[in-house]
Amino acid sequence: MFPKFRINPVTRKRIQRFKSLKRSFYSLWILVGLYCFGLIAEILCSNIPLYVRYEGRSYYPLFKFYGEDQFMEGGYQTRPNYRLLAQQPQFAEKEGNYMVFPLIAPYGPNEVIDPKEIEKDAEVRIEFKRLQQVASLDVMADLTIRKATAAASFFEVEDDRFLRRQSLTSYLGVSEELRRSIEARIANSTAQLEFQETVKLADGSEVRLSMSAFTPRSREPRSVRITLREGTVEAEAYTVPYPRSGIAIGEAPEIWSALDDEQHDRILALAETRYEKAVLPIDISIADRQFKVEFERKQVFYPYHPTKDHILGLDHIGRDVGVRILYALRTALNFGILLVAVTMVLGVAIGGLQGYVGGRLDLFGQRFIEIWSSMPFLYVMILLGSVMGRSFWLLLLVYGLFNWIGISLYMRGEFFKLRKQPFVEAAHCIGLPGWKIMLRHMLPNGLVPIVTFFPFSLVGAIASLSALDFLGFGLPPPTPSWGELLSQAQEFKYAWWLVLYPSIALFLVVLLGVFVGEGVRAAFDPRVHSRYES
Repeated sequence: MFPKFRINPVTRKRIQRFKSLKRSFYSLWILVGLYCFGLIAEILCSNIPLYVRYEGRSYYPLFKFYGEDQFMEGGYQTRPNYRLLAQQPQFAEKEGNYMVFPLIAPYGPNEVIDPKEIEKDAEVRIEFKRLQQVASLDVMADLTIRKATAAASFFEVEDDRFLRRQSLTSYLGVSEELRRSIEARIANSTAQLEFQETVKLADGSEVRLSMSAFTPRSREPRSVRITLREGTVEAEAYTVPYPRSGIAIGEAPEIWSALDDEQHDRILALAETRYEKAVLPIDISIADRQFKVEFERKQVFYPYHPTKDHILGLDHIGRDVGVRILYALRTALNFGILLVAVTMVLGVAIGGLQGYVGGRLDLFGQRFIEIWSSMPFLYVMILLGSVMGRSFWLLLLVYGLFNWIGISLYMRGEFFKLRKQPFVEAAHCIGLPGWKIMLRHMLPNGLVPIVTFFPFSLVGAIASLSALDFLGFGLPPPTPSWGELLSQAQEFKYAWWLVLYPSIALFLVVLLGVFVGEGVRAAFDPRVHSRYES
């Protein structure tokens, strides 16, 4: 027969009181559920499959190491890349071979995603951008046009040849200032200032005329070059998607149908080439308008924004942020629980001994605590980390050696109060040893500070770990950590996903811990059910 476990009536009332506080009660279960998710992170997110069936045999790579040579002839004795292995003909073409990957994501916390895996679905986009039309006229002293280049569209003629030997005044209103500027240049006189003027054409459009500064030459020039530019150009930009299967005609703008066959073939050939390498922009003319055609394909630069396969994005070297947040949850809660346990053990032992014994032990113990608490924790951590290297257990040890002081002061006060109680004096009278009185009689009656401060200490430990990781003095890389992700966000300010999602995870865990702590404190507060009697 096993002994029955009985709960003290006072403890039972405290538990019922805690359950009645719905916010705290549900927060506790949510926090426990998140911790359980963290404990089974490998089953949820990992690049190692849960089960492999190969040539009639079963393998469990998540629980046992298998070398690459067990699946491929001539393979190495190292762990294979299972996702690539599943695509190999030796594995995929044989019936009965398959792999079962984790439930949420087949990516590990430290796995660097190949940019080609992200870029494979990125289509080429053909962008048409309207250019400002530019032309030139070579004008002689009598304002006769000697030569025209790309000016036919300005004056609504079929070809530049129709403008030769024509008078400039037939197409433009020539101002006196323009006439004098042309005559000065033809006369080989100094014209150091650049000439600019805006005139209107017959159709009402504006053209900007300009001539460069002029210095005398050895021979007088026969003509002067005038540059024509469109006065105002409406911003025109068109984008045509080009997946590997070809142009999606239903999504193509009207400008696509305005191209001739030669332009079509040239643009499509360059778009196909863009899938393999970079392509320089080209200039084309469409309906007397000049366009620059650019071939854009989204490039993968880390950190990379969320995608359908990586819904929380990728960090600065290409690791899945969502997977690292899940693993960081387990790391943070494990660190917090272990740290609080170490803190409570040291604090209860030292504070309880001071409160129970008192006298010189308490006096010298308090002086030691004052000296110890004045030591700079961060400097000690940096010094030991530089000598011994950063590690989870070193951080836990050093932090635990400095974090016990607060709870020791509370336990010292509790034991001071309890040592004069009748049940403790009765225990002395019957001859019980001091350690048994402390453990079996005084400690159970002094658990209120421990239980009350446990959730808040857990929250503080998690926040402190994130802060140390953010500063670069916490867990060693590549350990997943929320603080490390936030530190990356400080460097890559455009990567909003490195700020948002780790902050939400940290905020959620801290908020749940605070709610639980409030509920525990209220459950252990004797004033809730106290009342005055007259």
